[in-house]
Amino acid sequence: MSGVGNNRRSAIVSFAAIIVIIYGMQMAKVFLVPFLIATFLALITVRPMLWLQQKRVPSFLAAMLIVVVIMLILAVIASILGSSIADFTAALPGYQARLDVIVEGSLRLVTEYLNIDGSWQSLSGMIDPGWAMGLVANILNSLKDVLTNTFLIIFTMIFMLLEASSFSVKVAAAFGRSTESLERPKKFMQDLGRYLGIKTLVSAVTGICAASLCWAIGIDFPLLWGMLAFLLNYVPTIGSIIAAVPAVLLALVQLGPGAAGAAAIGFAAINVVFGNVVEPRLMGYGVGISPLVVFLGLVFWGWEFGPVGMLLSVPLTMTLKLTLESNADTRWVAILIGSERDAQHALTSRPLEANK
Repeated sequence: MSGVGNNRRSAIVSFAAIIVIIYGMQMAKVFLVPFLIATFLALITVRPMLWLQQKRVPSFLAAMLIVVVIMLILAVIASILGSSIADFTAALPGYQARLDVIVEGSLRLVTEYLNIDGSWQSLSGMIDPGWAMGLVANILNSLKDVLTNTFLIIFTMIFMLLEASSFSVKVAAAFGRSTESLERPKKFMQDLGRYLGIKTLVSAVTGICAASLCWAIGIDFPLLWGMLAFLLNYVPTIGSIIAAVPAVLLALVQLGPGAAGAAAIGFAAINVVFGNVVEPRLMGYGVGISPLVVFLGLVFWGWEFGPVGMLLSVPLTMTLKLTLESNADTRWVAILIGSERDAQHALTSRPLEANK
């Protein structure tokens, strides 16, 4: 009985510790979010930096070259977000008012044609078509606020890059581990960096195509919708839908149903080509996480860290999965949140482990 009581107390303490950590991270998100962005950028750029070092470029110079390029990119993003968001926010009430009129008129026609009992006003009161535009404005304003910590992000990234080449040696010396025991975490970090690098490249091309589509149709703020498509492409499946909705609604308000239909078809074609054809061919593997867990991770990390947590939900969930896999007591949780391929691999490896 004492063993059962000890296990129960241990489970309660572990659960309480998890709750404290979750709320602690949320309270400290002002400091953690810049660190997460710096880590994200370092993982993307560490491979180019190591390539420069192989070409006999000094470590500090290689890191500075990478940082200068990143600073230029962030400056372009900040300029686009700053001017476009201000103009879009100012015009947002007019767009929402016109969209409400269109939706109310459409609902009135539908209810009259189908002879639905009840007034169309009750239906229009349940639907808020301008919610998507307001959500986008809030997300972009939050990201613009994050970029105010650019110097903290850049300096953290510089030190991470400078530590990258010697980190494994320091860990082995500090904890007495052999380099072979660090192979699995090292491979994971390499795969995560490769995933983020490919995802960033595909997202950039997706954003360029989305901006070109909006410009060709004549939708206002094409750079803003391209930037939104670039950012939300990091969110699997649902991110592409969220990025397309405000541009399609704006096309409906500004240019009419024909332009809205063309925008919807164009966004769908872009997402199908890059999301289902180009990206899988470049990566050659999935994220190793259940689709349900991807969605739940999006909700959880978005609640925990805001829009940045949504954008980095997959890398954060992948890191959590690796942490759970490293402990025999929590490995079953990693299998449950993993993909079907991981579960099949676990089933086939158990007989081998039993024989040993």
